[in-house]
Amino acid sequence: MAAAVFPRRCCSRWRKERISPLQMMLWGAAGLASLLTVAASLEPEPVGSHVVELSGSNWSLLLQGQWMVEFYAPWCPVCQQMELAWEAFARNSKELELSVGKVDVTQEPGVSGHFLVTTLPTIYHAKDGVFRRYRGSKTLEDLESYILERKWERIEPVAGWKSPTSLMMYGMAGLFHLSGWIRQIHNYFTGTLGIHIWVSYAIFILATLLIGLILALIFVLLIDCMCPAKSKEESFDSVDSDENKTEDQQQMLSAGDEIPEEGLSVGENEEEGEEESQPNSSDDSAVEGCEGENDSEPFESDKLEETSLRQRKNPMEPEL
Repeated sequence: MAAAVFPRRCCSRWRKERISPLQMMLWGAAGLASLLTVAASLEPEPVGSHVVELSGSNWSLLLQGQWMVEFYAPWCPVCQQMELAWEAFARNSKELELSVGKVDVTQEPGVSGHFLVTTLPTIYHAKDGVFRRYRGSKTLEDLESYILERKWERIEPVAGWKSPTSLMMYGMAGLFHLSGWIRQIHNYFTGTLGIHIWVSYAIFILATLLIGLILALIFVLLIDCMCPAKSKEESFDSVDSDENKTEDQQQMLSAGDEIPEEGLSVGENEEEGEEESQPNSSDDSAVEGCEGENDSEPFESDKLEETSLRQRKNPMEPEL
């Protein structure tokens, strides 16, 4: 009897305290909100939030303040191993009074060209535009001690011509950027279009030759504009003037070689003969000293020619 009465009382009480659908919706929303807040409190801090991603548009931030920047690649195993240490180092950057950045060389080849990065990972320390390469261990303790103990002061900074802001490094950045652009085109040919790898190489070779020919043609045209060639009339005039000069020189030489044979007195002829005999005698003595006895016959023939020349010039001179 009592057991039969108890259910009836519970049912009548449930009918009196029945919950409305609106209240159920409100209670459900409140419970969902509490669950979300608890999940948010338990969610870990976003990874890499303190590391600054540097690119070609903002890499100049390295010129101000103190920085530690890492050059990495997603496929590099050593870079993957030190990723956690680098993130922890970035979380302590405020205490160390520096900024921590990283550069993906596969996405930013121009920035890596400024620093001439050839090995991965590569770490640089920057202090007010003065760069030093970090060559120590990649652990968190060594990185922090490098900053706290100011070990970077003992390292020689990068030379001026190798500085990222130098003209040479800007040229290297352009070459690195061009190489990355060529690689992207090669991947597009071989991956997207399905062209064979050797066909892609042949296309690049032909393009290189064509560009070289075009640049050579432009260079020749610039030289022609700066140093124009002479016209045919000017060249003919210069040739005629040269011929006239040579003819005048020949006439002057022939006129200077002529010796007047008439109108000279006997005394003048004798003086000329003596003056001619003096150099001849000196020349003959030099010839005899150099050549020896075998050259005596040419010397006697020269004397006979001199005597005949005197007789022709002085026909009236009596013989001795």
